[in-house]
Amino acid sequence: MARSEGPVIIEIDGDAAKPDVDPASAPPPPDAPSDAPSGEAMQHLACLAARKPSRLGRLFWWSLSGLLSFALSLAAWQWVTALLASSPVLGYVATALLAAFCLAALGLAARELAGFARLGRLDRLRQLADQAAAQEELSTAKSVAGKMIALYRTRPELRLGLEAASQARDEAFDTGALFTALETNLLAPLDRAAEVEIEAAARQVATITAFVPIALADVLTALTANLRMIRRIAQIYGGRGSAFGAWRLTRAVLSHLVATGAVAVGDDLIGSLAGGSFLSKVSRRFGEGLVNGALTARVGVAAMEVCRPMAFGPGRKPAVTGLIRRALTGLFQTGSEQT
Repeated sequence: MARSEGPVIIEIDGDAAKPDVDPASAPPPPDAPSDAPSGEAMQHLACLAARKPSRLGRLFWWSLSGLLSFALSLAAWQWVTALLASSPVLGYVATALLAAFCLAALGLAARELAGFARLGRLDRLRQLADQAAAQEELSTAKSVAGKMIALYRTRPELRLGLEAASQARDEAFDTGALFTALETNLLAPLDRAAEVEIEAAARQVATITAFVPIALADVLTALTANLRMIRRIAQIYGGRGSAFGAWRLTRAVLSHLVATGAVAVGDDLIGSLAGGSFLSKVSRRFGEGLVNGALTARVGVAAMEVCRPMAFGPGRKPAVTGLIRRALTGLFQTGSEQT
């Protein structure tokens, strides 16, 4: 007898057919592990630099520096006068040395003031360029072009770019076209030089964090590397290399990043740099190095925005991911590269 072919129906009890867990009542996915890399060195550095001193603190340090300066000056004067009274020859030598010291101190003070003035010049030029771009004022844009050409006139590496920028200023009939020519001929080579400095600083911070298991070394390395990077970026765009000016610029950059939340570590940054499973395959120190290097690159890009005499045009702002990939090539490898 032939068996009839047809669908086979298997009856299941009503209770067994219901799912054991209701999706609506399922627990949320677990948060990131508490020991995930967070860029502690850069976080501490940003909080330290962005913290505003209180009025009482400023009064304390101002009075302390004034008291020490007065005491040292009085002691030096009494020492020189005593030497002149006891031994005129030694007194004259001490007077000459003291005069040389005072001249050197005045020279350093003048250099610091010149550095602040140079940074102020870049800031005013950037504000003028923003005004010209917003209001599409061709005359203001040509004034910006002339000041920018005068700013970089002594830079031999920009000789061809200066000639092209001068020609574009004379022939321009549109603000946008003139600013595009300035970015292409003058600022593009400076941007590439600034990116090299950012990559070097990010590489140094990431390497020290990954291979030196000392917390204080992370913070000190991040501080020195970021100060040197910001100072070099300011010099590239036309600023002077003053110590106090670099520190003030660093505080301004990090304060801006803290205010905008850019020093916070996000999953988008880590995922875009190395893939979602990368940090689970390496040690915590390597993860901290990657994060600190990425945050250093963010600081570098912000320093470019602050020091640049003109805002970035569309599509010209460097990406942090690209900077980190070039900076950390060979230091951190993804799982696909290891296999």
